[in-house]
Amino acid sequence: MKCPVISLDNKKVGDIDLDDAVFAAPSRPDILARAVNWQLAKRRAGTRKTKQRAEITGSTAKPFRQKGTGRARQGDRKAPQLRGGGVAFGPVVRSHAYSLPKKVRRLALRTALSAKQADGKLIILDKAEAKSAKTGELAKQVGKLGWHSALIIGGSELDGNFTRAARNIRGMEVLPQIGANVYDILRLDTLVLTRDAVDQLQERLK
Repeated sequence: MKCPVISLDNKKVGDIDLDDAVFAAPSRPDILARAVNWQLAKRRAGTRKTKQRAEITGSTAKPFRQKGTGRARQGDRKAPQLRGGGVAFGPVVRSHAYSLPKKVRRLALRTALSAKQADGKLIILDKAEAKSAKTGELAKQVGKLGWHSALIIGGSELDGNFTRAARNIRGMEVLPQIGANVYDILRLDTLVLTRDAVDQLQERLK
């Protein structure tokens, strides 16, 4: 399919052919959900922890004799049923990450790109470059383009001035092509791809 290419000055500078296999894939909400859950699971720190019975500081002496008191038998004061004892089956430090097949991840990325294209929220930018690293100048250009919540994906190497200028603009994020992911594409309203990013994504996802 044909798609117009614009500059940061909001002027059309040409057209580009988008591969239907990458940008016109059928809708698969189930695949998108799997990819997002996988990404969010990997981000979890998994650092919450409670002390178990073996980790509590305290005496291991039997608190009272086994028989004759009328009370339930106890081995020591670190038992989970006693106040100040360890926690039974409490959370431990662990990783929440799990594996997702590469084919599913590639399909999810194609589906996310296609969803933005279908919604009319995919914009092809000629170059993501700035003459200076001043945020104010780039913010004016972005305001004229109407990008209030945008993910800009460049080629394998990003322009340093553009990246620094975009860093302080609220609602804008810049990633290299290798960092393109389903969660960020869906989280931000507008998806902006440079020519280089389109070529590399199509080569990567065919």
